[in-house]
Amino acid sequence: MEKFFAAVQNMLKVPELRRRILFTLGLLAVYRLGAHITAPGINKGRLEQVWGEVAGTLLGVLDLFSGGNFRTISVFALGVTPYITASIIMQLMPVLYPSLKRIQEEGEVGRQKMNQWTRYLTVAMCVVQTFFVATWLQKNGVIGSSWLATLMIVVTLTTGTIFVMWLGEQITERGIGNGISLLIFAGIVIGLPSAILQISERVGSGDPLQSLGVIFLVAVLVALIALIVYVESARRNIAISYASRRVGNQTFRGQETSLPLKINMGGVIPVIFASSVLAMPQTLFSAFPPDQNNPDSTWGRIYAFFQQFHGGDPYYELIFLSLIVLFTFFYITIVFNTDEVSDNLRKHGGFIPGVRPGAQTADYLNTILTRLTTVGALYLAFVAFVPQLLLSGFNVARLPFIGTSVDNFLTATPGLSWIPTGLGYQFFFGGTSLLILVGVAMDTISQIEAQLVMRNYEGFLGSGSQLRGRRS
Repeated sequence: MEKFFAAVQNMLKVPELRRRILFTLGLLAVYRLGAHITAPGINKGRLEQVWGEVAGTLLGVLDLFSGGNFRTISVFALGVTPYITASIIMQLMPVLYPSLKRIQEEGEVGRQKMNQWTRYLTVAMCVVQTFFVATWLQKNGVIGSSWLATLMIVVTLTTGTIFVMWLGEQITERGIGNGISLLIFAGIVIGLPSAILQISERVGSGDPLQSLGVIFLVAVLVALIALIVYVESARRNIAISYASRRVGNQTFRGQETSLPLKINMGGVIPVIFASSVLAMPQTLFSAFPPDQNNPDSTWGRIYAFFQQFHGGDPYYELIFLSLIVLFTFFYITIVFNTDEVSDNLRKHGGFIPGVRPGAQTADYLNTILTRLTTVGALYLAFVAFVPQLLLSGFNVARLPFIGTSVDNFLTATPGLSWIPTGLGYQFFFGGTSLLILVGVAMDTISQIEAQLVMRNYEGFLGSGSQLRGRRS
């Protein structure tokens, strides 16, 4: 702890670093202030009733990444979700359109163009999303039915999202850390006090079983955080050699370097994709419920099935984990092109020792990437499933053939009775939240440590080691 406090003191001694940190904290405070400003024309009582019916839908996913702003329909209700979606789309577009790929490879100029188009796409997505939000609010009686009420919601929420996007960019340029990631981080952290309050109430109840449950929950969360830090910092270094070359009258000696590949190159994106896809059926049913007078219709039977399709349901968990694995492979295939990496190595005179340049190098990289992606996909599925199991349980009664007998066995067995129903906490601090919190914290600390080491100060972990963020 002494090294940590010394690092904090050194951090505050550096004028530029101190200004960046205070600037970042100030803009985060502005972001949280906007969470308490409700959009005009909102019926708060009716909104609370409606939210109790749709918390498990795609709207619940939006609320997670908006830091609870969507629950109250504040001016920052959509948060950074449209910007994240637009950024993901712009990452995938160069694969489909070679002209965008060429622009992306133009260096700083190309990056600025792509960023500007991302902003334009964010505004367009905001208008579309806020229109649907306004329509949903009207259908549920939260706002008036006039076109003026719809216009006010569209303009307010779109403007709020653009302002949040600007805040994130200002933090990235003039503060410390990635601005958009820090805004999501702040939105998730704000829910920690309520979680701590629930845990303290369980401990203070005097029930030994409740106290043991809290200890078990905390121990599992600490172990998960340690696992996330370990995996996110892990690298598979591939040795790269560069042959000697002569340019004009100068001869450049051969160099030995390495190509670091992360185990989890997809980050939290596959989990976000999977959560969004699985939340769509509930969102669809909330917008188009079946006829109550004809519950045995095809639409009614589908609706009845998906009423139980949420965290803890075996079918939900199976599809959720499968989608995480699928999206992990899909996303990494898009962002890391082994043929392109092999071609760039060959152009610059680089090669992997023992592997011929060209197609064999691409095949070699593809083999390693497949193995790493398999481990990374299983890791993401595990991290996403364990917190959901603790909080929501695993409804084994829904399993065919053996479900009822297994459920009766677990319910009657002390120490295992929580498995079908979960530990009974009302907060949801899932794997997605853990991945974001730990990843953003690692990125921010690594940037601060780099600034300290550059100025001959000792970092948070001492002079012998240095924390590597997700992007290093």
